[in-house]
Amino acid sequence: MDYENREVVLSVRNLDVVFKNGKRSFKAVDNVSFDIYKGETLSLVGESGSGKTTIGRAIVRINPCSAGEIYYKGKKISGKLSRKDDRDVIRKIQMIFQDPAASLNERATIEYIISEGLYNFHLFKDEKERLAKVENVIREVGLLPEHLTRYPHEFSGGQRQRVGLARSIVMEPEFIVADEPISALDVSIRAQVLNLLKKFQRERDLTYLFIAHDLSIVRFISDRIVVIYKGKIMEIAETEELFNHPLHPYTKSLMSAIPIPDPILEKKKKLFVYEPDKMHDYSVNPPRVEDLGNGHFISGNDEELERYRKIRFGNGN
Repeated sequence: MDYENREVVLSVRNLDVVFKNGKRSFKAVDNVSFDIYKGETLSLVGESGSGKTTIGRAIVRINPCSAGEIYYKGKKISGKLSRKDDRDVIRKIQMIFQDPAASLNERATIEYIISEGLYNFHLFKDEKERLAKVENVIREVGLLPEHLTRYPHEFSGGQRQRVGLARSIVMEPEFIVADEPISALDVSIRAQVLNLLKKFQRERDLTYLFIAHDLSIVRFISDRIVVIYKGKIMEIAETEELFNHPLHPYTKSLMSAIPIPDPILEKKKKLFVYEPDKMHDYSVNPPRVEDLGNGHFISGNDEELERYRKIRFGNGN
């Protein structure tokens, strides 16, 4: 894919997020940089605690940035913004949360939950238009208008996540951060929600940042994948490039954890364990993220980068 001539929608530059508790501090995100292009799905992948959700929450301005910048369509959106710019960012960048139960107000009807953004941003001329928008979007996510009078506790996890999706889509956003939107759902429901996300992307020209820990799901929905470990980027590549040529040992460990549908093969397979202290010596030559070619970025020191380049392209060419 020709990324050079594509429009960059979102740019994360040298992002740090540090959480402080009294005198103690913890760096959850460490010098992370990547671009997301218009109309694509970029996935952030890593194990629990790797900093994926923290990055997503920094983009929607829930977590403040400790260092670095985030740009949306060339305009800086991290740090302090005017009220107008802040509202603009909230409307154009929406988030779908991981836990569909915790992210919905239990005391509000589904109609109010979906309408809340419309009320806050005055996105309707009259009550008739507001109701039409809400009824249209509830149908689009596979629920019925009669569900609008109910409360979140009356729905299954999959239905609640559809409500969360409807709440985001009704705002007519341009960019959506989907934070593990299917990890709390049954396997059969996951495919339906993923198909809905892809359908909305096609119909509404949406751009997604998709956060997940399961590489098999990510393969289905992503154009490119960013692999993150302990707040640092390990590898970035197009989906098939990454699956065909995983280079970083951490990426290989994630790949080895993907379940095999055949129980006999699943029993025989060996898990590859990532042990950074044994696999890297960064005491003299620290790592950096570099493009090996083919849009394949990887973290390593000089010696490792040369080795990765030879493995991928042969003879360093």
